[in-house]
Amino acid sequence: MAKHRHTGILGETLAVEYFFNQGYKILHRNWRHAHWEVDIIAEKEPVLHFIEVKTRRTKRFGLPEDNVNKKKMQNLVSAAEAFLYRFPHWKRIQFDILSITMLHNEPVEYFLIEDVYL
Repeated sequence: MAKHRHTGILGETLAVEYFFNQGYKILHRNWRHAHWEVDIIAEKEPVLHFIEVKTRRTKRFGLPEDNVNKKKMQNLVSAAEAFLYRFPHWKRIQFDILSITMLHNEPVEYFLIEDVYL
């Protein structure tokens, strides 16, 4: 497995633990529809959260959240629309980005950007 893929999987695992510890109920992980994917779909009453997780092991290429562009957010919105079509009972939704930085010999850093709108 490529190192960047391993980093992504580790980051998503850390993210699930992070959100669980913050009181979220994890509903889905890597939910897919067509060619869209949502890393984490979680509930924290009364809001449904569609969460993009970005993880980096170095700051050489910028911060993890810098890699979430307009196209990525449009894909996240499209996936959310497909999800809500199948599960229409949700009244409030929110898009979030969790940035995880794992630098060598340093504690893992989490940066949650809530209610993202582009």
